Amino acid sequence: MKKLFYSLAALILGACGAGKQSPIDREALVTRNNPQVSSFDSLASLSVGNGEFAYTVDATGLQTFPAMYSNGVPLGTQSQWGWHAFANPEGYRHEETLKNYDFGRGRLEPYSTQFNEKGRQQDAANWFRVNPHRLHLGIVGLELSERVTPTDFTDIHQTLDMWKGVIHSSYKIAGVPYEVETAVHPKADLIAARITSTGHSGVKFHFPYPTGGHCDDACLWNVNDKHSTTIIAQDAQSAVLKRVLDATTYYVTIRWEGNATIKEKEKNYFVLTPQGDSLAFTCEFTSDAPSKEKVNVDQTLSAAAEYWVSFWKKGGAVDFSLCTDSRAKELERRVVLSQYLLAIQCAGTTPPQETGLTYNSWFGKFHLEMIWWHQAQFALWNRADLLDRTLGWYEKAEPIAREIARRQGFQGVRWMKMTDPGALEAPSKVGSFLIWQQPHLIYLAELIYRANPSEEVIKKYNRLVQETAKFMYSFATYDELEGRFVLKGAIPAQETLRAAETVNPPFELSYWHFAMETAQKWRERSGEKRNLQWDEMIDKLSPLAYNEDKLYLAAETAVDTYKDIRFTSDHMAVLGSVGVLPMCKLIREDYMKNTLHWIWDNWNWGKTWGWDYPMTAMNAARLGEPEKAVGALLMEKRTNTYLVNGHNYQDGRLRVYLPGNGGLLTAVAMMCAGWDGCKEQTPGFPKDGKWNVRWEGLNPMP
Repeated sequence: MKKLFYSLAALILGACGAGKQSPIDREALVTRNNPQVSSFDSLASLSVGNGEFAYTVDATGLQTFPAMYSNGVPLGTQSQWGWHAFANPEGYRHEETLKNYDFGRGRLEPYSTQFNEKGRQQDAANWFRVNPHRLHLGIVGLELSERVTPTDFTDIHQTLDMWKGVIHSSYKIAGVPYEVETAVHPKADLIAARITSTGHSGVKFHFPYPTGGHCDDACLWNVNDKHSTTIIAQDAQSAVLKRVLDATTYYVTIRWEGNATIKEKEKNYFVLTPQGDSLAFTCEFTSDAPSKEKVNVDQTLSAAAEYWVSFWKKGGAVDFSLCTDSRAKELERRVVLSQYLLAIQCAGTTPPQETGLTYNSWFGKFHLEMIWWHQAQFALWNRADLLDRTLGWYEKAEPIAREIARRQGFQGVRWMKMTDPGALEAPSKVGSFLIWQQPHLIYLAELIYRANPSEEVIKKYNRLVQETAKFMYSFATYDELEGRFVLKGAIPAQETLRAAETVNPPFELSYWHFAMETAQKWRERSGEKRNLQWDEMIDKLSPLAYNEDKLYLAAETAVDTYKDIRFTSDHMAVLGSVGVLPMCKLIREDYMKNTLHWIWDNWNWGKTWGWDYPMTAMNAARLGEPEKAVGALLMEKRTNTYLVNGHNYQDGRLRVYLPGNGGLLTAVAMMCAGWDGCKEQTPGFPKDGKWNVRWEGLNPMP
C-alpha cells in the first residue's frame, strides 16, 4: 500500500510540475549536448566508463600524450578495486595515530589526527594518510615515434556520443587519416577500441608505479625496478600480463582481431603492432585472476549502446530548449553532462572520490561527507538503484565505524570522513572531527525507501539507520542549566571553524533534527516504538543562533560571523540548514531569508567550492526566490566553471570536482519536482515567461 502511495504521489507531482506536455525527445536532448573537441586541450579530455571503472582519453581517442594532460584533466585508467600500499617496514600501527582531546564531555576522546611535532606518531599518521592509495592501472595509447607531437595532428574531430557511450575520434597525422572508436563495457573493467589507418604503428600498454601523491595522476615513470609486468599467457589473438607492485597484483588481458604481434619494448612497456590497416582490440583489467570472457569490440560497443540508451530512457529528464533566458542552454548542457559523468565516475560499489575515476585527490581516497553531494541525485533522477549499489558498502565499514564510536565513548557507529574500500580511517587534523557525514546514511536510506517503499528496503537499512542515530543521540550534550541539547567538539561543514571553539553550528543542528526524526519514522515502519529519549532530544535541540541584525551565525560561538573573514569564507553551510534540508522548528524563515540576502551580497565567493552554488540555489528555492536559485547555479565564478567535458573546475589542483556536478543535479531536480508539501509547479524557476522548463521522471526532495 505504501509503495502504491509513493508511486502515485510521484506521478501526481511529476504531472503537476511538468504540466500537460508530450514526452521529451530524450535522444535529441542528450545528443545536442554531446561534447565536441577539435584540438589537444588538457582540460578537454573525455571519458567512458561504467561506475566501477573509467578510461579517459586525449584527442587521439586513446591515452597517447599523458604527460601533456597530467596538469589538466589527466588520462586516468582507474577502478574501484585498484589500490596499492607502500611497504611498512617500521611497522606503524593505526592506534599510533590517535591523540586524546577534551571537549568537555567528562572524558578524553582519542581521534586519528596529524601531529604538529616530528616523531613516530607523525610518521605513522603520514603513512596511514597516504596508504592505501588508488592506482592508475595503465596507459593505453597510440604508439608513435618520439618525433611526433600534437602539432603534427590536423583535422581533429572528436565527439563523445553520450547516448551510446562511445567516443568517435578522427584526425590526420602528417596527412595520414585516422578513425578511432573507444568504449568501455558496462559490466566489465574492459576498454574496447577500433583504430583504422594506413599509417599507425600500433598501441602501447605502458604501466606506471604509483606516486602516493596527494593530488596527481598517480604515475611515477622512473622507478621500473620497483614493479614488474610479465606476459604469463599468449596466443595468436591474445596476451595476459601480470602486474606486481609490492604486495599488489592484478592482471591485464589484451585480445585483438586480425594479425598482430605484442612485444615488450622495455620494462613495463608493451606494444601491440597490427599487420594491416585496422586494429580492433580489448583490454580488460582484473584484480584476482585473468579474464576468461572473450568479448570483442563489436560486442562491447553493442553492450555499451544498449546500457546507455536504457540509462537515458529510464531516468529523469529536463529539457530547457523552450526557455528563452540566455542562460538556459548552458544550464541544460551542465545537467546532461553531469548525469553522464556521475554515472561513469560515481556509481560503483564503493563511495566515489571527489575526482571520481579520473585522477587522484586526497591519495584516491573518498570522503563520506561528500557522498550526499555525489549520489543523492541518483534517487531524485529516478536511478535509486545506482545509489543502492554504493550504499551497501556501509555494511562493510560498520565494524570500524563502531570501534571509532566506542573508543571515543559514544554509542552506535561513527562514520569516518576520509577512507578507502577497507574503511580504514585516514588521519586528519580536520576530517576526523567532522560530524555532518553522520546523518547522510539516514538521508540516503530514506531516499531509497521513498523510491521503493518496501519491507525489503527497511530490512536492508533499518539497523544501520538505528545505529547511526544512536551515535547522534549520544554525541549531543544536554545542557542542564538551559534545558537544551547542544552540539560541540566538532568541526562543522564550514571547515574554517575549530572543534574546540565551536558550539551549535547551524547546518549540523538542522541535520540532527531531520535525521533523528527520520530515524524515528524508520522505527515505526519496522514495527518498533519511537525512542522517547530521541523524541526529547528532537524537542529540545538548540535553535539556530542569530545576531541583532536577525542573521543566522556560523555557530552559536561565532559571534563575529559577519565581521571576521574566517566566518565568511569556505562553505556558507548555514544555507544548507534550509535547502538541503526542509524547514524545521529550529529556524525562522524570515531570519533565514535575511541570511541568504546578506550572503548573496557579501560572501567571499572566491573562497567557495563547487557544491556551494547548488546549496545556495536550494536554499533560495525553498525560500521562494527562484531568480536567486537560477542565479546561483549559473553564477560566473571560477569554482562554478564547467569545462567542455562537463567537469566542475575548482583550481589548479582540483580540475575535476564531482560534488559540484552532483549538487547541480540535486538542485535542478528539486527546482523542478519540488519537495514534500510544495504545491507550486516547478518552484525553483522564475515565472517570468523565460523559463518554460519541461521535465519528467524526477522525484521530490524531503
